[in-house]
Amino acid sequence: MDTKNGNVILYSPQSKAVWQELQNLGIAYSRREYVQKKYEESSKIFLTAYDAYIKEAEKIVAKPEPWNYPYWAFASMDQVDPAGGRLMTLEVPMSEAVFFDQYDWYKVLRLSYIGEDEADEEAFMRDLERRGIRDVSEAVLKPFYPDLKRKITDSWKRIFRHDAAIRRGDTSGVRAVQAGLWCIKKEWLI
Repeated sequence: MDTKNGNVILYSPQSKAVWQELQNLGIAYSRREYVQKKYEESSKIFLTAYDAYIKEAEKIVAKPEPWNYPYWAFASMDQVDPAGGRLMTLEVPMSEAVFFDQYDWYKVLRLSYIGEDEADEEAFMRDLERRGIRDVSEAVLKPFYPDLKRKITDSWKRIFRHDAAIRRGDTSGVRAVQAGLWCIKKEWLI
């Protein structure tokens, strides 16, 4: 992860609309309706994941009101798929980013359990099998498994377990550093 003077270099693929907003206003904020529009019929899954992220991320970096959805950025350009958008290189103050392992975020997007470790995750999956649940997302999206839903959604707090270490420059135990930003500022563009 490339850092200098309390800032971190991040890469963020964004739409032309975000680029225009930056050029016109000097700052861009994401909104819930953008997520709904982008993911359409799958938006319930994404909104569930994003809402859980937001609830915990704002405890790390204060969220500006009224805009409350994050932009995603990556510590390595290799992690970015700029399909249909513009790749922005940003120099962001460390204090304005929330850091996590991209693979933990993928688990949240799949509405999966994030274990304390691999053994914990395997034990959880065995429990699902014993209950006859083939798709873990059923436990989150359907009203039949409130105990499992709570256990899964509570586990999502673990996405932030690496934030403090990443801020110190320690990325051991993290496969790919991802960051959430409450906004993108024109002054961050490099």
